[in-house]
Formats: sequence, C-alpha cells, structure tokens
Amino acid sequence: MTAPTTHREIERKFRVHALFEWPNLTGVVDSIELQPAVELSAVYHDTAELTLFRWKVTLRRREGGLDAGWHLKLPVFGESASVRDELHAPLGAGAVGSVPAELADIVAPMVRDKPLVPVVRLHTRRTPRIVRSLAGVPLVEMVDDVVSVLDDQGNSLAIFRELEIELLDNDSPDAHDALEHLTEALLAVGAVPGSTSKAAAALGPRAAAPADVPELPMPKPSGMAADAIRATIARHVRDLILADIAVRRDLPDAVHQVRVSARRLRSVLRTFDPLLDHEWALALEEELSWLADEMGLIRDTEVLEERLLAHATQLDGPDALLAIPAITAMLDRRVEGARSGALAALRSDRHTYLIDDLIQAARAPQLQDSAYQACEDVLPALVADAWRTLVKATHRLEIFGPAPEWHRARIKAKRARYAVDAVLPIFQGRVRRLSKELAEVTELLGDHQDAWVAQEFLRELAGAATTDGATGYALGLLHGIELEAEMTSRYAFADIWDAARDAARHSGLL
Repeated sequence: MTAPTTHREIERKFRVHALFEWPNLTGVVDSIELQPAVELSAVYHDTAELTLFRWKVTLRRREGGLDAGWHLKLPVFGESASVRDELHAPLGAGAVGSVPAELADIVAPMVRDKPLVPVVRLHTRRTPRIVRSLAGVPLVEMVDDVVSVLDDQGNSLAIFRELEIELLDNDSPDAHDALEHLTEALLAVGAVPGSTSKAAAALGPRAAAPADVPELPMPKPSGMAADAIRATIARHVRDLILADIAVRRDLPDAVHQVRVSARRLRSVLRTFDPLLDHEWALALEEELSWLADEMGLIRDTEVLEERLLAHATQLDGPDALLAIPAITAMLDRRVEGARSGALAALRSDRHTYLIDDLIQAARAPQLQDSAYQACEDVLPALVADAWRTLVKATHRLEIFGPAPEWHRARIKAKRARYAVDAVLPIFQGRVRRLSKELAEVTELLGDHQDAWVAQEFLRELAGAATTDGATGYALGLLHGIELEAEMTSRYAFADIWDAARDAARHSGLL
C-alpha cells in the first residue's frame, strides 16, 4: 500500500444564512484577493451506522478544485475540533464506493468488518479569498460555500451556506493573528461558529450520535461503582483504538501508546475483578496480554537502542566508534522484524475480534451485583489490595539481590499505580499525590529494568561469533555503565519508596 500524504488542517467554520453579506474587512487584515469560483462534487463514505461520523472522522472522494482526490480527516489528540489531520490519496486510487486500501486500513479499528459505502453526496459552489500580508505572503484562505445535498439521481434535497477560514501556514504567527481577527469580524456580524463537517450537517442527528465507545463521565464517590467501571474501561478502549490508528499512520510513540492502553485495561480488569464476571474478565485479560506482547518487542527494542546509543557517548571516541555500529546493526534488524510483526498483529482477525469485545466491554461490562454499590464503599478496598501486593513485593528487595525480584516489584507497582489512577477522577484530593509518587516509583523501577536488559543484550552481543575483541572490549565498558545505572536505581529506591508510603497513608484509600 502507498502511504497517503498528510496535512495538518487548522480552520474555523461558520454557518450563515443565504442572504449573508461579508463585512468590510479593511483594517482587519492587510490584503484580500477574491479568487475564481470552483465547483466541487464530493461523495462521503462511511458504514451504514455512520461509525466514522460518530467518531468525528470524515472520509470523502472529491472531484474539482486543486486538491481533488480522496480525503480522510482525523481528529488530533489533545487539540480542539478545529484542528484535524487530513490524509490525501489521488482520485485514481479508487472509484466511488471503492475506498483506497491505504485509507481503509487506517480506520479499520473503528469500522472493523463493516463495509464502507457512499452515504451522502454534496455539490459545493466555492468562492475563495486569499488573505495576504503586506509583503504578499499568503496567510489564510477564506471560502464561501453554497452546499447542495443531492440524492442518487443528482437532485437537490437541501441547500445551506457555510464559511471557512483555514491557515495556509500553520507555523506563521501572522497567519494565526489573521485567523483570530477574521473570526472576531465574522462573529460580530452574526456568523454562527460550528465544528461539524458539511456532510455531518447534511446527515443530521444520526451523524452527531455518540461513538461506538462513548466518553462517559466519572461518578462522584457516592455514585455507583458500576458507572465508574464503565467510564474507566471506555476511556482506555478509546485510547487503544486511537493509538491503533496512530500505529497504522506510523506516528511517533504510537506503538508504546497501544501497549500502555492494553496494560492499563488489563490492570483495570484485575483491580475491579471482584466486581466483574471473573471468566469474562480473564478472557479479555488474556487477549490484551497477547496484544501488549505483540507491541512489546518493537517498543522494547526501540527503547534499548535509544538508551545504548545515548550511553555510548560516554565512551572514549575509538570505543564509541566500535560499539555504536555493532549495536545498531543488530537492533535495527530487530526493530524492522518487530515492526512487521506488530502491524501483522493489528491487521489480524484476532485483533479485530478483540476490538469488538473491548467495544462491547465499554458499553456493557459483565458486572457482579456488588458493582451496584457506592464507589466510596467498594473501590478503596480494591485499591488497597493492589497496594498491599506491592508492599509485599518490596519486602523481597535487596540491594545486591536478584534483578527478577526488582522486576516483579515493578510489575506490582504498575498495577498499584493504574489502580490509583482508575479512581483518581472519583476521589481526587489526596489521591493525586499517591498517583504522582507511584508514577515516580514505576519510572525508577522501569529504568532499573532497562539497565538490566541492556546488560543482558551487551553480554549477548559481545559473545557473538562476529564480534571481534576490540568491539567486545568497548561493549564491556558500556556494560559497566549500565551496571552502574542499575545499582544507582536500587540505592535511590529507598527515598522514593518512603515518599510513596507516606502518600499512601494520607490518601484516604488505605
């Protein structure tokens, strides 16, 4: 599959009436150039249930204008609805009704096995205006669109008018200033701001319904634990699906986010297990463990390579020149193989079934009767159980003890941290400090584990038949740096652990 091109779209939309007149923008911006009107014909694709629209995603095939082709618009995590990533494929990539494979693959976690079909046709008469700086630099494009909703025979069913202002240079402060000034000018004369796409507006309320995995509010302490479980599972399932899409787009840190979401979901299921149907929760846990493992090799290899290359800079020049090529040669091969395996897992039937099960879990988790009690009555005990398991694991830790015991404590610390994070939106207050301290504990123990894994890898690489003596010596020096890092983590643990225990005593949960 050919990777689609990507553009970060930052725009504002406004709905206006048919007789709306543009205000006098003299003094608001430096220069406005009216452009020739263009005719645009777009066919929007989605499932019959409008799955994509409900996720705030649009997929269209558009003819006419300078950017004719297939466009997939995706929300950007952490940004407002006015910011989206637009992925583009050429018209020739697929006829109407035949979505290009490279775009269909990206939205597969949302639609799974549902077919993508034409759902609405729009014809737009667009009148553009280019706003330039005094130096003649194009800053923003303003468009005045008269949109007709068409039936399959091309007959007009409805007409509406929409204005858009889009940045032409996302990094230009002048462009952002122009966007704000124009927005204020349009609002002042009655333009109504909006964020839904033209097609969503044409399709009506069904396109604005909640996504398959809705964003649910967390209850108060007196609210039911069942509602807290639903909201928590839904939040992490949404995160996992969005991270899955990011992996398919090859975005930075995406594999890590899939793995984190899978691990958090497993931890939530374990923490809430006394309130859930055990067999149901266990089956989901096992599948999430598979997904985390499939993502783990690529992520762990990337982290290991980044770590070793950074530490190799501490070696003398000749030793670094020997160690670095040996490390990258082996780990680059591992990353490439791991990446292929991770993508194959995400595109497998097993993963599709898992997403189906997770969506169902977010909608209707299988609960015990005990889940229908107040959060404040049942959830603190579950967090306390995770905390006691961690405390028990730390009792086995010794400065010169075996590394696996430290790794076991790290796993228990993550479970305790995720359990606290799950109830943090409910209890807040003093729980926030415990969450922060446990995050530091897991980070320290994570660095300890990374140092130990690095030592094992260096020992393996130094002993390889293809490694000469000089390179082996350089790798041995790097092994010493990693050993020192491991021991530094162990000595630092006592102070961090004392702070975590103090936060636990004052959390009100234990």
